Amino acid sequence: MLRRLVAGLGALALVVEAAVLVVVHLVLGRTTADQSMSIQGSDPDLMSKATYGLGAAIGAFLLLTGVLLAVAAVRDRPPGRTARVVLVAAAVTHGVLGALAAALVGWGAFAATMAVLCLIAGTLTLYADGVPERRLRPTTP
Repeated sequence: MLRRLVAGLGALALVVEAAVLVVVHLVLGRTTADQSMSIQGSDPDLMSKATYGLGAAIGAFLLLTGVLLAVAAVRDRPPGRTARVVLVAAAVTHGVLGALAAALVGWGAFAATMAVLCLIAGTLTLYADGVPERRLRPTTP
C-alpha cells in the first residue's frame, strides 16, 4: 500500500513539475523573442527556439517518468529494467537541479526538487524487493 502511494504521489508531482517547467520555458522563450537583443553575438530567434525546445524536451521527459511511476502504482509491480534506468536518470537530474535551485532560485525550489527526488528514490527502493534475482549460472539441486 505504501509503495503504491509513493509511486502515485511521485507520478502526480512529476506531471505538475512538467507543466510548470513547460510554462516557465514558454515565458522565457517569449521574453527572449520579445527582447530582440543579441547576447555576445547570439541570434535571439535561435535562443528563443532553443528555449522552447528545451522546455518541450524536459516536459516530455518528466511526463514519461510520471507515466512510468503511474504504471508501477497501478500494477503494483516493480518497474522494468528500462523504466528503472529512466527513473534513475530522473533522480540524478533532480539531484543536480536541486543543487542549482538552491544556488540560483532559493531554498523553496530546493525543497520542492528534493521532495520529488525522494518520491522517485522511494519508489525505486520500495519496489526493489520485488525484482527477481538474476542467476549467472544454474544451481544444482
